[in-house]
Amino acid sequence: MQRFPEKRVAITGAASGLGLALARLFLSRGWRVAFADIQDEAGESIVRSLQLPKDRAFYQHVDVTKVRDIQAWKKQILQTWGGLDILINNAGVATHGAMDTAPLEDWEWVLNINLMGVVRGCRTFIPLFKKQKSGHVVNISSMAGLIHSPEMGSYNAAKAGVVAVSETLVGELASYGVGTSVVCPGFFATNLAKNGRLGAPQVHETLEKLFASSKLSAEDVAERIFNGVTKQDFYILPHRNYRPLWLLKRYVPSVYLASLRSLGKRLLSKHKDWDAKSLSQEEHEDDDQDHRNPRVA
Repeated sequence: MQRFPEKRVAITGAASGLGLALARLFLSRGWRVAFADIQDEAGESIVRSLQLPKDRAFYQHVDVTKVRDIQAWKKQILQTWGGLDILINNAGVATHGAMDTAPLEDWEWVLNINLMGVVRGCRTFIPLFKKQKSGHVVNISSMAGLIHSPEMGSYNAAKAGVVAVSETLVGELASYGVGTSVVCPGFFATNLAKNGRLGAPQVHETLEKLFASSKLSAEDVAERIFNGVTKQDFYILPHRNYRPLWLLKRYVPSVYLASLRSLGKRLLSKHKDWDAKSLSQEEHEDDDQDHRNPRVA
């Protein structure tokens, strides 16, 4: 990225998962990295282990739901580097649940972090990029921002919002020499499910298996993001096997919608199986309890 000779990048959610993989990759390419996260023990430990001067890597507690945290981070970045080249809005959480059963609190939680966290980051740093007449905003969305599976309404809405915000920024920032990219990965090994609000234990187990089964690691995804930003790509889709689904939606929407209906039926059948197994397990537990505590007539 010769257009950024100062090599300064700031990453939210940088203490684990994709954020950490991105931070390590940028460091390996000679960049200076500002780590931000709410996992202070992990973030501080990672930066200490790097044994680099503060102007190469530093950590700061940043809760992306709080504007004051992001503003304080920006202040520290300016004091340390005098400017910034790339902002990566990566911090995010996962949710799952049908429209009529998922708690509204889950909707508010995921929208506040995944969408409004991106908005707060953009609003804080874009004035700096405009003033510099240089910079690049990288917003981490998901294939869920492009392809909307059943029972993921809140997560889909948040990630689709990130795509919409990013597309809006293309028109707003190009005249200032500022680039924009939106990243839409599929499943890959990460801790996203671990800290998510996913409802039934079976959902958690299913998602964990999907994450673990991916052929791409967080490091692979980070590499493809780096390459995409280097080429100034707007849409960065690290998982090539998901791209046909996006093209299907764009060019043959009737087939795409039919696939959603089919998926909805399969999910309903799966829920019925889960409910039956759960009921059977409860009945066995009741029988065991009766054997341990026989009733006296």
